[in-house]
Order: sequence, then structure tokens, then C-alpha cells
Amino acid sequence: MAREMVDARGMRAWRQLLRAHAHVTRLLEAELDAAHRLPLAFYDVLVQLSEAPGHQLRMSELAHKVLLSRSGLTRLVDRMEREGLVERRSCPSDARGTLATLTDAGLSRLRDASGTHLRGVARHVLSHFTPEEQDIIAELLGRLGDPEIAPAVH
Repeated sequence: MAREMVDARGMRAWRQLLRAHAHVTRLLEAELDAAHRLPLAFYDVLVQLSEAPGHQLRMSELAHKVLLSRSGLTRLVDRMEREGLVERRSCPSDARGTLATLTDAGLSRLRDASGTHLRGVARHVLSHFTPEEQDIIAELLGRLGDPEIAPAVH
């Protein structure tokens, strides 16, 4: 079996991708926490639910969209439910399934925090690239994405 090798150029690209992601994620997390006491993981769940039909998703689908294991999402939704941001409901089409549903309070928190988050994305990421470069980055990174998750268009 042939082993794929990664040369120095490839390792540099890989490490820069990891560093950039970690750096920007820390900045966005800190801004959301300081301004809204809202973890970035909560924000991601709120966005996914706000974009879903009926503001709800099966827990398994939500876990896939926010890149968490089912057990990791269960713990996250437990915390969000205690804060009144989401609630669980039985799935009407499958008694074994559970839906995570965005509450009015969750939608309100998302609306309050979205400006902070979008300004952070603009400042920490987009401001470093021209619109043409943003298109190129989206195209290149899109090659790595999960084909089952259609990118959101805003």
C-alpha cells in the first residue's frame, strides 16, 4: 500500500490553516463572551436552528452541522436548555427521535450577538483579503467541506 507523503510546503499549509482557525476562533469566542456571555458553540447552535425549517432540527442532524459528537451535543443542549435558549421536543414523525427547537429567548440572544460576531468575522478574517481573494479562499476550502452540508448563503 502506497503511503502519501506530505512535504514541507504541505506541512506549512496545514499548520497555517490550523493556527489561523485556532486564532480566529479564540478571538470570536472572547468577543461573544465579553459582550454577550455567549460561548461560540452556543452561537453556532443558535445559528443552525435559526436557519432550519421551523427553527428545529433532529439532534443527530444538529450534531453533524455543528461538528460535535451526539454526546457532546447532548451536553451542550442541556446547558442551553437550562438557559432557556433551546428546548427538546419529541419528533412527530419518529417517536425515537428528538428535535432541538430554538426558543424566543434563543432567537433574541442570537439577534443580540449576531452583530458582534459578524463584525468580528469581518475584522479578524475578511479584512485581510480582497473580495476576489475571499472567493478564491471559499472555493479552495470548499473542496475540503462536507458535501452533505450545503453552505449557507447570506
